[in-house]
Amino acid sequence: MQHKLPQSNLYLREEELRRGIELLYFAYRDFTRDPDEILATSNFGRAHHRVLYFVGRNPGTTVSGLLKLLRITKQSLSRVLGQLVDEGYIVQKTGEQDRRQRLLHLTDKGELFEKELFATQRSRVAEAYKKAGPEAVSGFWEVLLNIVDEDEQGHVLNQIGK
Repeated sequence: MQHKLPQSNLYLREEELRRGIELLYFAYRDFTRDPDEILATSNFGRAHHRVLYFVGRNPGTTVSGLLKLLRITKQSLSRVLGQLVDEGYIVQKTGEQDRRQRLLHLTDKGELFEKELFATQRSRVAEAYKKAGPEAVSGFWEVLLNIVDEDEQGHVLNQIGK
């Protein structure tokens, strides 16, 4: 599919900015659709998905570490985490050095569920990357990183392993 690419600084004009924002909204809509359908069958939502994803990527993370990463309130995390623990997707272990810490890990059930959710998004993103090519992917990552608050970029880069 051929698209009209922005010329020079035209991409900074309001109409092009709106076009980019709209594309981001539509991409997010479709990126989340498949996992949303799976989550609905378990009475979970996107917050549950994010917690499962980031606990899976960071086994042993603390509750406070997850709060900082997700930038959500303690009350919101408590509700979501409580459901995931109660239903056997996440287990909380006491920290070895600091007994006050609660270290979070996916259970086998949690790992299987997270992999199922991830598979839908992996295939969509992999296909998009393949169609766009390596230079476009690199530029896309750069744009996404620059959307992140500047003071958080280092933290995000550490999280994604770059």
